[in-house]
Order: sequence, then structure tokens, then C-alpha cells
Amino acid sequence: MDRRAATSVIFAGFFFLGMVFILWGVLLPDLAESLAMSEVISGAFFTLISIGMILGAILGGKYAQKFDFMSLFAVLLVCVLMLLIAISFVQHWIWLLAGALVLGMFASSLFTIGHTVIARLHAERRSAMMGFMDFMFSLGTLAAPFYVSGLYLIEHDWRWPLRILAIGLLILAVYTWRVAHQGKKLIAPEEAKKNRKSLSYGDIIRRPVFIFLALAAFGYGMVEFGNANWFVSYAQNGHGFSGEQSRLVFAFFTAGMVVSRLVFALLLKWLTSHRLMLILATIMVAGSFMIKLAVDPVVMSWGNFMLGLGLGGLFPLMLSAAMDVDSDKGPIISGLCVIGSSIGVQVASFSTGLWAHFAPLTTAFWVIPIGGAWLWFMTWAYSRFVKQHIASQ
Repeated sequence: MDRRAATSVIFAGFFFLGMVFILWGVLLPDLAESLAMSEVISGAFFTLISIGMILGAILGGKYAQKFDFMSLFAVLLVCVLMLLIAISFVQHWIWLLAGALVLGMFASSLFTIGHTVIARLHAERRSAMMGFMDFMFSLGTLAAPFYVSGLYLIEHDWRWPLRILAIGLLILAVYTWRVAHQGKKLIAPEEAKKNRKSLSYGDIIRRPVFIFLALAAFGYGMVEFGNANWFVSYAQNGHGFSGEQSRLVFAFFTAGMVVSRLVFALLLKWLTSHRLMLILATIMVAGSFMIKLAVDPVVMSWGNFMLGLGLGGLFPLMLSAAMDVDSDKGPIISGLCVIGSSIGVQVASFSTGLWAHFAPLTTAFWVIPIGGAWLWFMTWAYSRFVKQHIASQ
């Protein structure tokens, strides 16, 4: 298979996935007004996406190995674009909720395939390439608000951003299928079918290294999306910042994520992966406590930047290290991370909201530094196993 073409397909796919994921938050006010969605229904929409991701990770991790990865990637892209077109025509929120569950399943399977393909194609530069892949996802999340704002200058209708994005996905799907077809000519049939078998989660959850990876992914989901979902409300309602100021302070978090995913791999020239994990985790936990304890917007901005700087490179670094331990179990390992982080998202979102029901949001926001401390300890434990694996080679 043409490694350059396959890599470009996965990177472009992750860029589009970043746009798809953040698009719903950007469009939510218009969605809620158009479909008469209450806050509870809006919350259920995001919950169902996470549930769908867990289901997709289970199915994708177990069965994706049975198919040609690039062909399956193309098919799933078509499924996502058809779903976006279908959602753009809904007239009642119940169909939007059904679409959210299915969207989560498709997206999670695409993540699993993308992680596995890049890990196998770039074994010699696995950490760097997986970090850049996650950077492309972050780039998609940054592009989505500008994309919507540009289209709204022409037509202020939430349905058109979905439809036009579907056209981009269609072009990518056609190119992906072409790459997959060309790749089959370069691989012997017996080699292509050699590993076409379903994998079992039982094979890896018996191994402590992967258990701690899942526990770290759980903490990662808590911190990243807990902060993403609640920080603006925390700053605005808890500390009296304006909406614009709250969003500006939060933007430092996204900036930190992007910087981290661009440069962390360069540090691997001087640091081992397990040591860099601890450094990033320490920066992350310091940032999480800085956000909670600070009241000055400048200090909170730097806390957000540190939180993003620690988190951004941590996930691809942990995942690539796990692929180094057992590259043949790539789909299962990726699926395990998606499951762990998705559960972490649910726990952080629900527990913060529940706590805020009985106490001020400034108190409930302690969920973020608590999640940061959990992530630090799980990263430390996981890094010990990674260190042992490196020493045994």
C-alpha cells in the first residue's frame, strides 16, 4: 500500500472528524430553537454520542481486523456523510437523538481504524505520527466555528453546514476507496488475509499494562471534556466573567493542546516515552489546580494553557507506547482507550452537573483537578509498565 496516500487519507479523515464532533456544539443553539429541544434533550444528545462511541469501540476493536482497513474506512465515511444528510432533513428531535447514537458508533470505529493504520504504517515514528494525527483532529475542531460562521453569511440555516460537510466526506471516501483498491494490488492475497480474524478484549484486559492504560484514558476523558464542557459556564457564572472573556480564557486550553501535539514528539529525542508521560502529566495536573484555585483571568488563562499542553501529547504518547507493547492488538487497544475516555466524559459531565445541583458550580468544578490527580497517578503506574517493556527489549 502507498504509505503516503494512506497516511493522507487518515489525517484528512481525522480533520473531518474534528469538524463533525465540534459542529454540534456550534450549531446547538439553532438546533434547539428549530427542533424545540430542551436542555435535558440537548444533554441527552451528547450523552448518546458517547454511548455510541463506546458501542462502536467494542465492535470496531473486535471485528475491524476482519476487513481491509482502508476499504472499511471508506465505507464508514460514506455512512457518516449519509447520516449527516439524513439529520439535515429531520423535523423532530427524536430522530436527532437516534442519529447521535449511530454517529458515535461510526466515528468510534473510524478512530479505531485510524489509530491502527498509522501505528502500523509508521512503526519507526509511531509517537510522532499519532501525535500529528491528533493534531489534525484538533485543527478540525478549530476550523468548525469559522466554517459555520462563513456559511451563515450566505444562509443562516443549521442544515447547510451538515450537507456541505457531507460533500467533503464524499470526496474523501472516493479517494480512500481508490487508495484501498491500489493497495490490494501491492499485497499478496495470502498476506492480506493472514490477520483477518476477530480480536478479543479478554486477551488484553488480563494484562496490567493495558488495565492501567484504560484507567488513564478514563481520567483523560474526565479532564479534557470535563473542562471543555464546563469551563465557560464556570468562568461566566462562577466568577462573573463576560461570555467573550470566558471563551477567550478557554481558548488557551485549545492552544495548549495544539502546541503539545505538534512538538511533544521532538522531545523524544532526549527523553524516554515513560519519562515524557510523567512530565506531561505533571504539567497537566498543575494546570488543572491552577484553573480551580485562581481568580485572575490571566492566571486562569495560563492554567488552561498548561492543562492543554500536558493533555495534548499525553494521549497519543500513551497509545503509541501501548502499540509498541503489542502492535498486533492495535484495534483492541485503540477501542479500549476510546471506551475508557468515553466513560470518563460521562462521569465528569454527570458528576459536575449533579454536584452543581447541590452546591455552587465553583465548588463542583473540583471534579476537574480531582480527575487531573487521578490521571497523574494512573499515568505514573502505566509508565512503570512501559519502562519495564523498554528495559526488556
